Amino acid sequence: MKYFPPEKLKFLKLANSEILGFVSQLFLPLKPTSTKTSALLMVAGVGLSLGIPNGAIANTSPTLQSQQKTLLISQKSNNVQLNLVSFSVTQAAYEKIIPQFVAKWKREKGQDVVFKQSYGASGSQAQAVINGLEADVVGLSLALDVKTIQDAGLIEAGWDRELPNGSIVTRSVVALETRPGNPKNIQTWADLAKPGIKVITPHPKTSGLGRWNFLTLWGTVTQIGGSENKAREYVSQVYKNSPILPKSAREATETFFKKGQGDVLINYENEVIWAKQTGQGASSYVIPKLNLSIDNPVAIVDKNVNKHGTREVAEAFAEFLFTPEAQREFTKVGFRPVDQTVAREVEKQFPKVDRLFSVVDLGGWNRVQKKFFDNKAIFDQIQSSKR
Repeated sequence: MKYFPPEKLKFLKLANSEILGFVSQLFLPLKPTSTKTSALLMVAGVGLSLGIPNGAIANTSPTLQSQQKTLLISQKSNNVQLNLVSFSVTQAAYEKIIPQFVAKWKREKGQDVVFKQSYGASGSQAQAVINGLEADVVGLSLALDVKTIQDAGLIEAGWDRELPNGSIVTRSVVALETRPGNPKNIQTWADLAKPGIKVITPHPKTSGLGRWNFLTLWGTVTQIGGSENKAREYVSQVYKNSPILPKSAREATETFFKKGQGDVLINYENEVIWAKQTGQGASSYVIPKLNLSIDNPVAIVDKNVNKHGTREVAEAFAEFLFTPEAQREFTKVGFRPVDQTVAREVEKQFPKVDRLFSVVDLGGWNRVQKKFFDNKAIFDQIQSSKR
């Protein structure tokens, strides 16, 4: 028998349980109860016990050898990289949450987690992931953006049942942010359609906030009994009052404050709170009593975590986002928590909304996308009428 030097047998230092887990993953494509699987598992087990190096069992293909290498690295390395892709206004919260998770994982697993992060407009981020930005975890503004990634084959169906609260990790509502003292006396949704009012809202084709704002405007008519014709008329007038449609929520905030454009910014409540905390311009704001529940999901990008060998740490991080520790950090930057314990702690921090409707009340995301945001749908028709 050929002698293999010790450096080629490093993988034998794996504990028995790790070996079994490793071997099982090598043969996942095979049915566990098949004779072929049993035979291969037996051969693999013998091979491991005899110290046969990787690649010596059944002339494994380069692809399988690569998968084996990835599995070994993910199991034994002292550090692991996790790629997080999220929408722009979550960055301040994640800067506080990530160090807490890194410390927790180090204590429990003895492994260092290095995060690579990307923030931008939600729709643009989803498209970037589809185009090759290899996110392990995505936190996006709306479920529709996650579904877009799912439809591209990167996220498996059922992602919204894999995590607590239907995978909705934060909530917010829509705020009307005005110049200090509210000189135009903007108090209600109807005020946005008045002549001479300049409205800043992001573009709904690129921004999650842009879509939420559009749906809120529409729903403030239909959810109190108004017809769809009345809703179209009202929304059209608001967009006629919009001189510019920034690409993202953060860009809209900068347009309003740094560039001084507009009388009112339709914004996330959490973004208003964050801007005040960071001193990005004085303003007044109103939380209308009729409002839309802005539900922000998080999801594991299955194809990428399988490729990177990072599923365990990715799932642990996603689940950590629902803990009171993480929820408190989201709350500090203005998000409404989904954890009930934290919600009770901060109940007085947020203005009460008398009537809250959701995307489900408007028909659900599939219907909403086709009706409002597909090419030549209602939003495009409204934009064309402005010209």
